Amino acid sequence: MIKDKEWVINEIEKIACFGKGPRGITRLAFSQTAVESQEYIISLMKQEGLVVTVDQIGNIIGRLEGKDNTLPAVATGSHLDTVPEGGKYDGVLGVIGGLAAIRRLKDRGGLTHPVELIVFASEESSRFGFATIGSKTMVGLANSIAWSKAKDQDGRSFPEVMLENRYDLEHLSAAARSSEEIKAFIELHIEQGKVLEKEEKTIGIVEAIAAPTRLKIIVEGVAAHSGSTPMEERQDALVSASMIVLAIQEIGLEQSSYGTVATVGMLKVHPGSINVIPGMVEMHVDIRGIDHESIIECLQDIKDAVSAIAEEQETGVSIVMLSAEKPVKMNKEIMSLIKKVCNEKNVPYQFLHSRAGHDAMNLSRLAPTGMIFVPSKDGISHNPEEYTKDDDIMVGIDILTETLYQLAK
Repeated sequence: MIKDKEWVINEIEKIACFGKGPRGITRLAFSQTAVESQEYIISLMKQEGLVVTVDQIGNIIGRLEGKDNTLPAVATGSHLDTVPEGGKYDGVLGVIGGLAAIRRLKDRGGLTHPVELIVFASEESSRFGFATIGSKTMVGLANSIAWSKAKDQDGRSFPEVMLENRYDLEHLSAAARSSEEIKAFIELHIEQGKVLEKEEKTIGIVEAIAAPTRLKIIVEGVAAHSGSTPMEERQDALVSASMIVLAIQEIGLEQSSYGTVATVGMLKVHPGSINVIPGMVEMHVDIRGIDHESIIECLQDIKDAVSAIAEEQETGVSIVMLSAEKPVKMNKEIMSLIKKVCNEKNVPYQFLHSRAGHDAMNLSRLAPTGMIFVPSKDGISHNPEEYTKDDDIMVGIDILTETLYQLAK
């Protein structure tokens, strides 16, 4: 097991080298560094004797054949892409941990069902504004029309980037899989919260995953010279936008008792000159929670607040709905199995909710799905300071391995 631990930690460090910069790791979806990390994972899969395929959106599937390959596969996996200046465990733990579990299962031998490691493309929304693109495509939820209009920060369109990577939006439907192909899906992940750390538990058994509702708000004022325009005659888009940001903060606080959060994560100010009154501001809003009614109420309160601010400030405001997904419950039988494995191994566990979205929420449409969390120090994620203890990582892999074994034996 010592060599096993060394292999896992070393591989996590090797993946961290792809896109590593002075502040964290930047491995945006479909970027050169993301492609290089995917190629490296494919090489590791092949070293382990897995049959590797890549689908039409770039999801990588490494398959360990079973005694009866006509049976549905037991699957695990996560993603390799990161947010800008992210950490080295988010997503990667589920990929390397999943491969480590398959290595162990291969040594045991005699599995009836095939076992798959899936590396999902573009889980993060950082580049194109849409999350879990790969897993959505795999379960038949590809939104080619909306995605075709998406552009990254450099103005490059999603179709352009897809073509560059030899993928084609017109053929995404071929990547969709049926429920007959997958028996179950288990994702290992860092918690991205403080529950396990506070409760001093090593394993989190996820009961439900919060879903994002995302908006783009465009505030239109009048660009004018900052020196020659009197304060009382201005229509400053940034002032109105700032009031909206504060309103969203207050609304999020009002809904926090239901576990709902609201965040303005991005602002673009036009024309962006020190001596010009801002004429337009674009902002992106992320609403998340487990309680669907609370999310709806939060959304309506934001719309009402935006309308009132626009009228008071005499600025034009438009709201574009980018996505609206419902919270997803994990499979009770899978949760019970993970609990059973934890009890058998005397590992302290905690049932909890995931406030971050994951590929597992989409896979739940295809097959019984579960998530295993391990602690993240101080709850930090999407940050260079992201850290999980080596021992916690290995316990997570132990629980994942046995869970996969019980499903595939």
